Amino acid sequence: MFTRLNGKPLIEKRLRQLIQKHRIAAVPHRFRSSFRDWAAEETDHPREVVEAALAHVVQNKVEAAYRRSDLFERRRRLMDDWAAYLAGRIAGTET
Repeated sequence: MFTRLNGKPLIEKRLRQLIQKHRIAAVPHRFRSSFRDWAAEETDHPREVVEAALAHVVQNKVEAAYRRSDLFERRRRLMDDWAAYLAGRIAGTET
């Protein structure tokens, strides 16, 4: 989920406007899809951490009842790795 500076969610309509304004050849959902593919194919981060980073809800009620952690520190490390990957790609280096 993309957020505004105040931490509130950025609605998809506004994200689309920003993408169009900056002439980025992408759609919002593809950002999430690209992240998910990268995490699965290029990292060893556990699936549950990746899914939590995408704000996916645990559908299994029993599993959801026992899941009490927000995995914040593990999600932070995942997002640090994602940022480093993107920075390398933007700089034109292969990571």
